[in-house]
Amino acid sequence: MEAMQIDVGKHLQRKQVCTVLGLEEGKECIIVGTLYKHMKLKPCILDEYSKERSVVLVVKPHNFMHSDDSLVLEDESRRVKLGGTVLLPSVYVTGIVVALHGKETIAGEFLVLDILDADLPPQIELPLKSREDKYVVFVSGLSVGSSACNPLQFQLLVDHITGQLGDEKEQGIAAQIVHVVISGNSVVVPCGLLNGQNLTSKDQSSLSEPIKELDILLTQIAAGMPLDIMPGPDDPANFLLPQQPLHRCLFPGSSAYNSFRSCTNPHSFELENISFLGTSGQNVDDLEKYSEAKDKLEFMERTLRWRHLAPTAPNTLGFYPFTDRDPFLIESCPHVYFVGNQDKYETRLIKGSEGQVVRLICIPKFCERGVAVVEED
Repeated sequence: MEAMQIDVGKHLQRKQVCTVLGLEEGKECIIVGTLYKHMKLKPCILDEYSKERSVVLVVKPHNFMHSDDSLVLEDESRRVKLGGTVLLPSVYVTGIVVALHGKETIAGEFLVLDILDADLPPQIELPLKSREDKYVVFVSGLSVGSSACNPLQFQLLVDHITGQLGDEKEQGIAAQIVHVVISGNSVVVPCGLLNGQNLTSKDQSSLSEPIKELDILLTQIAAGMPLDIMPGPDDPANFLLPQQPLHRCLFPGSSAYNSFRSCTNPHSFELENISFLGTSGQNVDDLEKYSEAKDKLEFMERTLRWRHLAPTAPNTLGFYPFTDRDPFLIESCPHVYFVGNQDKYETRLIKGSEGQVVRLICIPKFCERGVAVVEED
């Protein structure tokens, strides 16, 4: 909120900033607050306990948008309904902090004339390009243990990364890989066995076999280069964001190497003064349910310009309650922003008003597409 008020003063110095309670009909001003989105189709937990639930058909659409959706802005004084065609309900979600320039109408609404988002945060200067090419490999959605997983395909990926496949040129590129990041959904545990009853030795073996298979393959990578593995929604990790690292005891072979790191989701790191930030996909997938965009990259760009990695949390996305800080605030703009477990590979370069440049990357599910992403450092 403080950063937003600084930007308001910088860009709209001639307009008065007031609270919602201090609005005067017809007088132009600026209000700063948090958006709330009224959604007609938004699921409600109380509907599951409705007496008429057996009569009413429960619809689970891919997107909960409706033409009657509306936006409200709330500050410490009260809330006001927003009107006009400038602020589109299809773009914004509950929880976004914005500054709005407009005026109160006779109907008691606030007619929005202009919007001021936080925009891209400050970014450290991109270092000069090294004479030697270096590459970072991103992969997600391995889903070891699922019916969609092809063990041969994963082994071919490992062999390619470690330089055991391909001609001299491909092996030369493999020799320049300096980091591997696995962004979520690495293993599928048969949940049908977790019914609260004692497991037989055969069932215990079925539960542990996918993790053992994953560890064997990860050990081959960790033996040659740094490897980061992040938890995803289907991994044996906590559900609420930020997800904590997968326990090292799951990977006895890989964790023996100092190059192996079990990381959180979201995950940020630096290589050669280039900053990376990424998630396993939950933040973008949830945005897609409650807003609209032409592609996933546009959702990613919005999170950066709103300066919040998971704007729908905790409203519709599981989020651990923090009392003193918000770990999802983006205070420094990354050079590379990646999101895992997407339907297809997409990438785009976006720029900010102060010279920021960010590479956006959607990483496809490897078990479905057989595709890993190689980013030049």
